[in-house]
Amino acid sequence: MLSIHTCPLATLGGKKTGGMNVYVRELSRELSRRNVQVDIFTRSQDPCVPHINASELGTHARVIHVPAGPETPLSALENFRYLDVFSQAVIDFAGRNRLWYDVIHSHYWLSGLVAERLKAEWGVPSIQMFHTLGRMKNRIAQDTNEIEPDLRLDSESAIMRQTDHLVAATPAERIQMMWLYGADMRKITVIPPGVDTRQFYPVPRAKARQAIGVPDDHTLLLFVGRLEPLKGVDTLLKAIALLKEHESIDTHRLYLSIIGGNTSEEGDEAEEFRRLKALNEELGLGDMVTFLGAKGQETLRDYYAAAEVVIMPSHYESFGMVALEAMACGTPVIASEVGGLAYLIQDGVTGFHVPDRDPEELAGKIGLLLGNHTLRMEMSEASVRHAEQYAWERVTTQIQELYAGAIARH
Repeated sequence: MLSIHTCPLATLGGKKTGGMNVYVRELSRELSRRNVQVDIFTRSQDPCVPHINASELGTHARVIHVPAGPETPLSALENFRYLDVFSQAVIDFAGRNRLWYDVIHSHYWLSGLVAERLKAEWGVPSIQMFHTLGRMKNRIAQDTNEIEPDLRLDSESAIMRQTDHLVAATPAERIQMMWLYGADMRKITVIPPGVDTRQFYPVPRAKARQAIGVPDDHTLLLFVGRLEPLKGVDTLLKAIALLKEHESIDTHRLYLSIIGGNTSEEGDEAEEFRRLKALNEELGLGDMVTFLGAKGQETLRDYYAAAEVVIMPSHYESFGMVALEAMACGTPVIASEVGGLAYLIQDGVTGFHVPDRDPEELAGKIGLLLGNHTLRMEMSEASVRHAEQYAWERVTTQIQELYAGAIARH
């Protein structure tokens, strides 16, 4: 398993951590339960972290932090400079330890480039999952600094040509690969990410609120995700401002908690946080909005269960694992009708779709859900049933079948 630019054990919600980390971690953990030996190679970003972690993901899975370049966090383009060093280090590690791998499963475009080097060295099949596509991100970019470079776009095209198999999270992503990159449809298998139903499940709201210190009489809205422009948090803040002006909705005890991002206001990665804080003050929302920073998954369940609704106003999501986790906890989701969110959320059943960048429509759907207790309860029950279809046990079986087929054909 290759996850070069981000470690699956990293705290979620920070820079370059999110759904992909969860995917690699939980898939590896479930494979380990099935006695499949999994080595996850990631670039070392901290010299104080042991280079091999063989304890957190089960008996048969380990994370191997490979020194390649400075042991500090790097951007994607900075990581690219050290891919040859990384690749050779993995080859040397396997040689020293007399390891033989049956299949390579790579995540994100940087890992895909290394996978092709290892595939040529070892003569084993490669499977690629991108998690996000550069050309899709560029289609929704609002600013030049959000544009993905040609290096990424060209690399994704090359990987799609060279890899043995591609995994798409949704049928929509499969079409995007074919349409934007000319990918061979015969290579693409649609397998959605999963959810850990052992960790995310319905908890009584009063118990969850007590655990995180939210009074019972508060109305809690929740956003979970990285703080970056494509997540659309500015649209959510504008929607809250519109709700505040609406006379039919009691907003005196209405609060929005934002989980994720760097709230230190230091470093380049905190730029979006500073922008959103300024917008929050400009809109006069004050203490209605709380930026909580990154949280470990062990506490997320209580936040999901404590909220009336989870809101995902993203401009682009290849899947949307936060929505799946929230639904597994019995919390309806209101989300932009984009990418994987349009596929994952059943409009009017497990939550609502809203148009992208439309604070008026978002405010209307939030108000509708908050004003109808019966509807919320119906959506809560439907959400749990829907999320059960995505349990990691089911998803991992599909992945294993893909592995077996790739090995047999190879």
